[in-house]
Amino acid sequence: MIKIAIDAGHGGFGVTAGKRTPAGEYEWNFNNKVVLSAIKYFKQYQGVSLLRLDDSTGKTDVPLITRTNKANAWGADILISVHHNANTGSWGEWTGTEIYTYLGIWPQAEKLASVVLRKLVQAYGLKDRGLKKADFHMLRESKMPAILIEGGYMDSSIDIKKMRDDKILDAAGKAIAEGVAEYLGMKKVINKPVSKPAVPTQNKPSSSYSGTSIVDYLKSIGMDSSKENRKKLAKQYGVSGYDFSSGKNLELLNKMRANKPASTPATPSKPAVKKQTVHLPAGANTWRTYKLGVQPVKKNSDWSLTPSKYGGLTYDILDRPYPNVVTIMTSRGKRNIYVGPETGAVIR
Repeated sequence: MIKIAIDAGHGGFGVTAGKRTPAGEYEWNFNNKVVLSAIKYFKQYQGVSLLRLDDSTGKTDVPLITRTNKANAWGADILISVHHNANTGSWGEWTGTEIYTYLGIWPQAEKLASVVLRKLVQAYGLKDRGLKKADFHMLRESKMPAILIEGGYMDSSIDIKKMRDDKILDAAGKAIAEGVAEYLGMKKVINKPVSKPAVPTQNKPSSSYSGTSIVDYLKSIGMDSSKENRKKLAKQYGVSGYDFSSGKNLELLNKMRANKPASTPATPSKPAVKKQTVHLPAGANTWRTYKLGVQPVKKNSDWSLTPSKYGGLTYDILDRPYPNVVTIMTSRGKRNIYVGPETGAVIR
């Protein structure tokens, strides 16, 4: 199950000081429409669990510490905070969409931000202002890859036209869902067509009997050949006025043979999927491991493997929770390790 925490920045109805357009429209209202759209499209994917961190009514501005504590305690895999920007608070012609990650190097968050930004810029149709860094609470205090989106400028005479268009805000939410799906490798729910109930007679056994006796034919396929059952079969196969005469018996026999299902070739079995392994080279003195559900970055590592001590270590890959991150079974249970190309790890 993929856990996604999401929030609309701030609150509505004037509960957050400022945070509105020069015309008095609340930022939360724009944020909320994008979040509702994203949630709608996230539900089209398999194995997704969603947690909204802000007040969905907009009547309170949930404290930031409450939001990140909630996401951390829940064990979210990623966090997305949706905002819209402001410059001077008066109308101007600045413009663009940008996404923030926390200060420093955070490969997973940066990868997520890059994929989502590409799709968001297309949805808003605004200038690509790129990936930015900031010491924002939602990014600093979250234990999972986190991004903060600034969809456009509320005080821009250019961007406000986009933000007042509900179709564009819906497209922005869809872009977020599609970006996350690409990042995490999520698959859409497949709606299987309702199968029609099988006709009972199509499940009867086949027979090699080639004669003209309905009694012998029924016996050859293991069915009751009594008059009572033949009468039921005649009704089932549409033999009107069935009177057990040779003519009606032959008619029933022919109809039963005509309804015999065509033989279906056996479906070839799928080849077994080869299990992959990861080899940690002997040249590595230590290799950091991370508990499941935490961001695989240095500060979150509480234990390391020692490949050099054993001339290298090889593990079965149990899962791939993030790009360049695999799950293995260690003496301390399941752990995630980072295996990017620069590490020297070899996946076979």
